[in-house]
Amino acid sequence: MELDRHGELPLHEQIERSLREQIRSGRLSADTRLPSTRGLAEELGISRGVVTEAYGQLAAEGYLTSSQGAPVRVAKTVRAASERPPARSLLESFSYNFHPGLPDLLDFPREIWLRSLRAALRDSPLDSLGYGDPRGLPDLREALAGYLGRVRGADADPEHMLVCTGFTQGLSLLCRALRGRGVEQIALEDPGWHPHRLIVEQAGLEVVPIPVDKSGLRVEELAATDVAAVLLTPAHQFPTGAVLAPERRAALIEWAEEERLIIEDDYDSEYRFDRVAVGALQGLAPEQIVYIGSASKRLAPGMRLGWMLLPSWLTWELTAAKTIEDCGSEVVGQLALCDFLTRGELDRHVRRMRLRYQRRRETLLEALARWLPQGRVSSLGAAGLFELVLLPDETDEPALVRAAAGRGVGIEGLALHRFIPSGSPGLVLGYGNLSEPAIEQGVRLLGEAFAQVRRQGA
Repeated sequence: MELDRHGELPLHEQIERSLREQIRSGRLSADTRLPSTRGLAEELGISRGVVTEAYGQLAAEGYLTSSQGAPVRVAKTVRAASERPPARSLLESFSYNFHPGLPDLLDFPREIWLRSLRAALRDSPLDSLGYGDPRGLPDLREALAGYLGRVRGADADPEHMLVCTGFTQGLSLLCRALRGRGVEQIALEDPGWHPHRLIVEQAGLEVVPIPVDKSGLRVEELAATDVAAVLLTPAHQFPTGAVLAPERRAALIEWAEEERLIIEDDYDSEYRFDRVAVGALQGLAPEQIVYIGSASKRLAPGMRLGWMLLPSWLTWELTAAKTIEDCGSEVVGQLALCDFLTRGELDRHVRRMRLRYQRRRETLLEALARWLPQGRVSSLGAAGLFELVLLPDETDEPALVRAAAGRGVGIEGLALHRFIPSGSPGLVLGYGNLSEPAIEQGVRLLGEAFAQVRRQGA
């Protein structure tokens, strides 16, 4: 045991740490006799009181046992910890990751966000860091209501808004609340975002897939079912890119008037390159629609900040569920986002990134034409952070995903997002978090993987 007499840690804490680590590692096994407090103090050249304090703390924690007149020993119940490997991530790492849900993480406005963080912590009232309104900070809800009303045409009432930990928590809370109301099924788009299905099923609800076409969700097929709720992406359907046609928007609202619920996932609607983005459905029927958005595509998914616009009849129920879940989302990020919004920084960031993503999409299309001409870009509008590429019918899609991964290229197959396994094979290629040279190189490697799979198939 070595002590640093000039270190920051008090001597008794150094002794505690040393003994604790040796017991955990097994160097000091159960029932091992330790030196007396006087003997260890003399050996280390320190006062006996320091050793007594260290032994007392370890005894209180259960590592040591001692009694009057008996030697100090390692507790018989202590077991050495097994050797553990370093912590690993569950996520695969790729040199060229075409994940369809990633925005440009490199261009996250760190300095501007840091300014908002500083301003929020400096200027916020003291009680803002305590237990607050589980719906979210009132000032943030006001700022978000203004933004969503101006940019998305939403009927945003701050009193019926709930700030949540991203889209996933919002949908999870809602599904559990619907199940408590007796709802057993929710209709989802087919193909649609795979996590939608996972969240719905985790809440104990059954998924009813409804096909989509170039005009979005086929509302007439929805109307032929008995479901009481539907979840869709009307402004930019994932993964086809379709926009819900005006006549279908009207038909969907009419369907919901029969005591049914529409859940609107508005995940990336600000990133439209060919025209002004279509407004949110929620503005047409706020009492029949739950609107869910988040900062994930607008800024970064790691922020874990989202928001829900709720019908008045669901607000208290979801607020109570949020309170029980976590007493409200973390406050520092809310304070910073409020400042970021009120200073117009989100508008500026979205405008800047819209141009960048448009160039990256063009680079992707050019690279696909050069290196993967067999693929057909199923573009139903220039928008978002991904493109759907359909492949020849004989393509082995899982083999292509594996072959691309072997070359350091991360891709998602269309089959992952289908509920009914049929139709052409395809890829959902995200370009948001890749530079233009990386897109070019990644698609070149993808083309090589495609050629390899075709040779193996032949």
